[in-house]
Amino acid sequence: MRTLEMKARPGARKIQNRRRGDSSQSYRSAFQIGFLVLNLWIGLQFYLWVRYYETGGRGWAVSRPPGVEGWLPIASLMNLKAWISGGGLTEIHAAGVFLLIAFLTISFVARKTFCSWLCPIGTISEALWQAAERVFGKTLRPPQWLDWPLRGLKYLLLAFFVHAILWMPVAAIRAFLDGPYGVVADVKMLNFFRQISFVAAIVTLVLILLSMVVRNFWCRYLCPYGALMGLAALPSPVGIRRDPDLCVDCGKCTEACPSLLPVARLTKVRSPECTACFSCVSECPAAGALELRTGRGRRVPAWKVGLTIAALFLGIVGVARLSDRWHTRLPEAVYFELVPRANQFPHPR
Repeated sequence: MRTLEMKARPGARKIQNRRRGDSSQSYRSAFQIGFLVLNLWIGLQFYLWVRYYETGGRGWAVSRPPGVEGWLPIASLMNLKAWISGGGLTEIHAAGVFLLIAFLTISFVARKTFCSWLCPIGTISEALWQAAERVFGKTLRPPQWLDWPLRGLKYLLLAFFVHAILWMPVAAIRAFLDGPYGVVADVKMLNFFRQISFVAAIVTLVLILLSMVVRNFWCRYLCPYGALMGLAALPSPVGIRRDPDLCVDCGKCTEACPSLLPVARLTKVRSPECTACFSCVSECPAAGALELRTGRGRRVPAWKVGLTIAALFLGIVGVARLSDRWHTRLPEAVYFELVPRANQFPHPR
């Protein structure tokens, strides 16, 4: 192949083998859009379900979508702790436990792909900063002395929740989940957005603006769920690897990384911040210089990552369905009584 000169950076080495067209971002976008649409559908169905009980049965009689429990990570962690501790898996929000297990398994097997391939918040956040870069040309990169302490905030939040749950007796967890607050925790979550306060609206707007200024601001600094997925991904058998012999030192990988990792200076990306989004790989001009690989050096293309994510997600959800632990089944009279009064139940102390 004819030698081509790198023009991205002065002093960059010549490319002996240029990378062919990369489809990784197309695969990832398909997953992002598909999962976002799925969550929007779940949200609409859940809203109609809530309205049916709020109106005394005069709305649309739709079934409650178990997938809404994916938005209740704290309840899922509590339920998982009770299950592991021998207290059994409560019927209330059991689907959330299986979704949590699915996302943790995906993070371990395929790195923190939940955040960059599946999470609707991650998808929206990415769309925000990409739109800002198209309009303004760039986003801000906080200096390291500020970036590193801010990154630690999400781990502190995760530690707070995990500590509280670990010290909570199983009996207290079951009482919480089986009580009125636990039963309608999903309804209370919906009401938070339907009846959002002025302060909460301002905070949400600020987070949106910051997500346009700094790449993935919420995910990078404040999301405890992302922190949990990052820790689960640390022992993952795959990771981004850079071959110094093939690398042309153009620096495009570092510029492309949404997590602002110095990919161009690393041979192995071990950081829990790496989401295996393939952004760095797709921008690398030299074939074989930057790839997602196993510990033994085998290349893992994006389409295999997508198949792995789909197989794990559908497989674990399938197990939940086959074991009859996917749906929360309560008498309609319970929902007719509790759903309209959801805001009346204070958080148990």
